Amino acid sequence: MSRKVEQGEVTRAALVDAAVALFTEKGYADTSTAEIVRRADVTRGALYHHFADKEELFRAAHEAVEKDIFERVRTAAEKTEGGAVERLKAGVDAFLDSCLEPVVRRVLLTEGPLVLGWERSLTFDNPYCSRRLLRAAVGELRPGEEPEPLAHLLYGALLQAGLVVAADRERRAVMGRSLSDLIDTLFEG
Repeated sequence: MSRKVEQGEVTRAALVDAAVALFTEKGYADTSTAEIVRRADVTRGALYHHFADKEELFRAAHEAVEKDIFERVRTAAEKTEGGAVERLKAGVDAFLDSCLEPVVRRVLLTEGPLVLGWERSLTFDNPYCSRRLLRAAVGELRPGEEPEPLAHLLYGALLQAGLVVAADRERRAVMGRSLSDLIDTLFEG
């Protein structure tokens, strides 16, 4: 990899990191590109070299948060001993735990749907959306059935539980138990 390409990747990463931090602190609407440039310690030209506008930068910041959660959920599921149901529950718990973090609450749960639109949540084309992991789990637990409808329903329940947990961390345990009961009902019956 050339030095210029490496420097470009470093600059892009600095912009995304600064954007994640500022969008978490202030939200999308109250964050200016000037603040992002200052926080990243790059030029405005560098910002527009990598991103067409603030929304495209938000999309990259959102994806970075999604990717982190995706990896945590996947890792939790892979480390769990037992069958597919136990792995699914471990992934759900990892997702709910992430919802306690301000960055997840603000960038993923609150700002993401507002800035990027809900239509984005209707497809499985995002490689780092945890819904893809749900689809794989449903496919494993219900072989021969179309996994997407149930994966959509579970993802909706998981997002709603995440919003509840993000708003009131005291409800983390009860939301986790409720999702565990739902999974048992769906897959161990």
